[in-house]
Amino acid sequence: MKKAVFYCSYPLLWLVSKLPFPIFYWVSDGCYLLVYYLIGYRKKVVRNNLQQSFPQKSLSEIKQIEKKFYKHMCDIFLEMIKTLSISNKQLKKRFVYENIEELVKFEKECNGAIVMCGHYASYEWATAINFYDTHNKAYAIYKKIKNNYFDKLIKDIRANLGTTLITSKEVIPTMMRNKVNHQKASYYMISDQSPRNTKNACWVDFMGKETAAFTGSESMAKKLGFGILYLQIRKVKRGYYSAKLIPLTATPKDYEDFKITEKFFQLLEAQIREQPEYYLWTHKRWKHKRF
Repeated sequence: MKKAVFYCSYPLLWLVSKLPFPIFYWVSDGCYLLVYYLIGYRKKVVRNNLQQSFPQKSLSEIKQIEKKFYKHMCDIFLEMIKTLSISNKQLKKRFVYENIEELVKFEKECNGAIVMCGHYASYEWATAINFYDTHNKAYAIYKKIKNNYFDKLIKDIRANLGTTLITSKEVIPTMMRNKVNHQKASYYMISDQSPRNTKNACWVDFMGKETAAFTGSESMAKKLGFGILYLQIRKVKRGYYSAKLIPLTATPKDYEDFKITEKFFQLLEAQIREQPEYYLWTHKRWKHKRF
């Protein structure tokens, strides 16, 4: 059944990826109308998250953000599909790294670099990093998809950009192996996900709420001597993004536990408050309670 679903879907996905950008975004507009008005995909979750994050805003203001978010969400979903056929030149033009020298510096001075990202703007196209000459390999940590055929498709999409995808179970072995082999690399980690086990979680103030935080980036950086950067992605206009690598520290062991994680969430929150429509609001961010 999974195989049949994949082979029925793939030709359509490929055809969508080949569309010229103007027509491509017309399709995205159609998806928005379907997802927001007809299906109402996770609408209650999105509105609840927005109201908790911006209690001072009126319902009318919340709805405006909500609609902009759904339009953006449809864009980034289709942009992921676009990666099936987009040229390296085109993607590098549409996702620009402003200061790649910061990553090169960290990779040279440290054993490697962990780049902490949030579910903000175009985290999917951040793998355009491989079109820049950093001299080292880039890895992206992802959550395995249950349908093995679509999981392979996602891996192939990222491979098209030169990025190696590894699951959370493969992170530590990959980092350890690279360190033993003196292979410096950068590891892109989405760091605003809710941890599965909150027993030993770090709790931070995020969007005015006490939030359980994933601390894997910080703990691995301290253990292996990696530098840490924050990837600040901004949406310039539809289909165009810029990214700035903000150094957090080259010496993570000098910081008290969780201070780096707290700094990451502060930087992410500042972006969200500036342009909330570009954050991924469909997840239940505050499903865990401390007590």
